[in-house]
Amino acid sequence: MSITTTLLPLVGPDFGAIGGAGDLRKIVGALLTYGLVIAVLMVIACAATWTFASAQGSWQTASKAKTGLYVALGGAVLTGGSLAWANWLLSLGASL
Repeated sequence: MSITTTLLPLVGPDFGAIGGAGDLRKIVGALLTYGLVIAVLMVIACAATWTFASAQGSWQTASKAKTGLYVALGGAVLTGGSLAWANWLLSLGASL
């Protein structure tokens, strides 16, 4: 054994200690999936609305659709990256 493993034991969260942790992971995974699907659908809807409104000369609607597109893109990025970010934080915490 090296000095590092004897002085700094690996410490991390014990997800098995909570009853129903597997069900909780499934629920969170399903919510993230639904959130990502809704965000991507909103990106498509807002992009189409922005396109049609610009073509028809309705600058008010085009402006609202552009704002909606940026918000939906932000939501899709945050929802898609949240699981990877949480796993990175857990691995970072275990290595400290």
